[in-house]
Amino acid sequence: MTDPLLSVQGLRKSFGGRTVLKGVDFSVAAGEVVAFLGANGSGKSTTLRCVMGITAPDAGTISIAETALDSLQGRNLQEARQRMAMIFQKIHLIPRRTALDNVCAGALARIPTVRSLTPMLFPADVQQEALDCLDRVGLADRAFDRVGRLSGGQQQRVAVARALCQRADVVLADEPVSALDPHAAEQVMALLRELAHSEGLAVAAVLHQPDLALRYADRSIGLLQGSMTFDLPSTEITADHLDTLYAPDRNIAA
Repeated sequence: MTDPLLSVQGLRKSFGGRTVLKGVDFSVAAGEVVAFLGANGSGKSTTLRCVMGITAPDAGTISIAETALDSLQGRNLQEARQRMAMIFQKIHLIPRRTALDNVCAGALARIPTVRSLTPMLFPADVQQEALDCLDRVGLADRAFDRVGRLSGGQQQRVAVARALCQRADVVLADEPVSALDPHAAEQVMALLRELAHSEGLAVAAVLHQPDLALRYADRSIGLLQGSMTFDLPSTEITADHLDTLYAPDRNIAA
């Protein structure tokens, strides 16, 4: 693997008097898929939300391409954060808009405000880029369908296309397949792996299905009560590793 696109050191977070993250360290290289595993309350989603800036960490350093975000301000910080995109379990799309409109929204940060007030004003080059992104996720033929008419798996692929249109180098996926049927889940995970490997994206995904991590992630990280228990190639994960993570009463609700 190349040098990490995303590097996290000493990530800590508490809510009230409860410590959720206890010094998490990890990295994700270009072309790599890393899965986070652990029971409910282990700190998986909080980790990604802190990295994305949705939740403010109490301590730790988050770096993109070896540049620490806490060393940046203003426009520089905004541009660095634009290199990351997040995909959620609850698919945040506008159902009444077309797939193309939703993907164009990934480019909002780099077009004039007046051109973003309505999808009809998106520049032609942005619309073409969005079409290309839909093609990369296998949905070019559904570009002008309303998102609300697409299946859950197709909607999640639209969300991936939107991240591509954002031109993100790092994709954070928080339980991206938990709400999908098994076949759609396989398709989305296969797509994330293919994009990482073929286009050099760094993908970090929270998964509740260890079998998907073992098949589609290059590495898997185990979290237990806010601490890392392993960081290993997925091919080296054993039943004992998983038993440690998912044993009853090992975690607290987050």
